[in-house]
Amino acid sequence: MIELVFATNNKHKLQEIKAVVGDKFNILSLAEIGCTKDIPETADALEGNASIKSRYVFDNYGKNCFADDTGLEIEALDGKPGVYSARYAGPGHDHQKNMDKVLNELRNQNNRAAQFRTVICLIIDGKEMFFDGIVKGTILTEKHGDKGFGYDPIFQPEGYDVSFAEMDLEAKNKISHRGRAVQKLIEYLKLL
Repeated sequence: MIELVFATNNKHKLQEIKAVVGDKFNILSLAEIGCTKDIPETADALEGNASIKSRYVFDNYGKNCFADDTGLEIEALDGKPGVYSARYAGPGHDHQKNMDKVLNELRNQNNRAAQFRTVICLIIDGKEMFFDGIVKGTILTEKHGDKGFGYDPIFQPEGYDVSFAEMDLEAKNKISHRGRAVQKLIEYLKLL
């Protein structure tokens, strides 16, 4: 069984990844390897932030690992909040304030097209590679549902009539940006 560290402190992301991966791999959290540092995300692109986090774990703990960064990209906002999604309304990762800011900025906007994009950076034996996943959809005019996290209550994926926050985890993982990126990661790992 391949052991990999998932460089995140976000318990929701860890839960989603473990649900997708199942028992194919042993996924360890930062806490499980004794890493308590909040690794700064200082890059101006999703790829850069994913690389910073995975490189930190590999360089400091000598563990094969992967990290992700995800952004909500809204067409009418020129791709914002993008790489700044987690702190769009300011520091503190306040999901409610972030959603409120997006809803306010789109208040008089007819174009509500958006996409979630996840980039995963995997480092195995020092070699770095990237996998991405995208799910297109629209931003709702108000919050719906209480599952998931982040922008899930205001994002409705293409082809569905419910928000991510109204879907159970298994259904969401089948179509989500993170789920799609993880599937690419798994396909690569199967070749090792």
